This record gives sequence, structure tokens and C-alpha cells, in this order.
Amino acid sequence: MSNTFLFAVLNNEKGIRIDKYISLKIEKISRSAAAKLIDEGAVKANGNIVEKNYKCREDDRISVIIPQPVALEAKAENIPLDIVYEDKDLLVVNKPKGMVVHPAAGNYTGTLVNALLYYCGSSLSGINGVLRPGIVHRIDKDTSGLLIVAKNDFAHAGLALQIKEHSFERAYECVACGNIKENVFTVSQPIGRNPKDRKKMAVTFKNSKNAVTHINVIKRYSEYTHCRCTLETGRTHQIRVHMAYIGHPIAGDEVYGYKKSQKGLNGQCLHAKHIGFIHPRTGRWLEFESDLPEYFTQFLNKIEKSK
Repeated sequence: MSNTFLFAVLNNEKGIRIDKYISLKIEKISRSAAAKLIDEGAVKANGNIVEKNYKCREDDRISVIIPQPVALEAKAENIPLDIVYEDKDLLVVNKPKGMVVHPAAGNYTGTLVNALLYYCGSSLSGINGVLRPGIVHRIDKDTSGLLIVAKNDFAHAGLALQIKEHSFERAYECVACGNIKENVFTVSQPIGRNPKDRKKMAVTFKNSKNAVTHINVIKRYSEYTHCRCTLETGRTHQIRVHMAYIGHPIAGDEVYGYKKSQKGLNGQCLHAKHIGFIHPRTGRWLEFESDLPEYFTQFLNKIEKSK
């Protein structure tokens, strides 16, 4: 069960930012926790979802929904892992389509983290907390492919810095809807929460961050285009959002693309094919490529035959 709090803004409280207001009114809710609730759409002013920078007005009716807390633990589960590389500091895993990376609401078992806890035991970095041990970066449930996992905080910090400085290479392959005319191009558009749907991301200039995706066409089909997408930045759902923005959503992506089934696809046709990084301890450059999974090649065969 969730808890709902209701407040009426007083004259001496007007002008206060909504995240600060909530932290002042609800004991044990920090400003950052309040901001997270706002991002999740759990805060409303006069019945309308607000942004973090909203300033309270006198007589505003503020509602805050705080979900029931869940136990902060992830359990080890004997789930097979496709390990591409491993040493004492890190491992590179080839995640299958359909597997969630870390436990969250609705998915507390069967995740990559559950499998990692069984395989690695306590030998995982703790920087991202008990529900995300070892997780330096993540890919979506229905995106397959390569993911790096840190076994200790030293490796985690070194890898996270490379991601922040954009020296960590990540390239994906996808099948986009429609026929893309350009062979090589770049999408440079900021990404933030969709103002109309807080559960989705969107190209927006409001409360957003710079996002850059480099796109190379591999092959064109009658109704689809096979592409390689290289990330310069790593925003949530970046490739999916950018492809939809240019009018060529990823096949099977029912969140940002078409609702109708794309020749039997279940989720987006998107695969994390390449990663490259400097090993945080040895200083050596490492890079890995993953073969396209069966669901991806089967879809390519289907659209090849339908030409």
C-alpha cells in the first residue's frame, strides 16, 4: 500500500521549489528523494503533474504519493550466464533479450544481478547499492548484448569515469522501420523525461541532457533498414528515442514505435554488439564484439524474403 500526503501552500511558503517544499513538509524525505518522486509523476499541484523546478503558489493543493518500501536485497539465483571475458576486476556478459538487468518493481527475480550474485558471490562492486551490485551501465530488458560488470569499487570507479568522459565505446545494431536515405549521419538532440508521459523519454529542451548518436546504414530492405548506432553519450533509451525522433523507430519497439506486431518481434530489435574500454587496472585497451542473436538474424531473414 502507498501513502498519500496532502498539503495546502501557505502565504509564507509561496515561491519555494516543489522538491524543497516536499522535503520540508515530509519527515525523512530528502530533497533528492523528493526529486525522484517528482520524476516518477508521484507529485501533483492542483491535480497536475509538476516538474522539479515548479515554484509553489499560495493555496496550491499539493499531493504526494509515496510507494510502500520494498526489502532492499537481491537474492542469488542459479541462472546461466554467457560470459565473454573475465578477470579479477571485471567481467563482460552477453545478456539475452528478455532479461532485466537489476531488480526493480515487478522484477525482483530472474535478473542479471540475481545471476551475478550466484556466480560471483560477494565479489561485486557496491557503488550502485545492494540492488545493483557490479552494474556500471545497463541495457533495457528487450535489448540483447554486451554489458560490463565491475567486481570491485576500484574497477567500477575507473569504468564509470570513462563513461562520463565518453571514452567508453558502445555500438549497437538495430533494424529500423522504413527506408533511411542517408548512409552515415548523426543525431544530436537532447533527451529528457517526456513532459506528457513521465514513464517515457523524449527529445526535449526542458530538463534534458545532450545526447549524440552516430548512425551507419548496413543494409536497406523494402520496409526496413539495418543500422549500426554508436553512442557518444549514454542517455536512457537514447537509440530508441533518437530513431523514433527521425521518423524511423526500431522494429518491435511498442513504446516509441508502432503498436502493431513487426513480423513476430517481441520487443525492440536492438543488440549491444560492441564495447571497448581501457582496463582500469592494467591500462590495456580491451574491445569485444557479440554475434547477432537468433531473434535478430531470424528477423533479417524474414524481411529479406519479403523484399
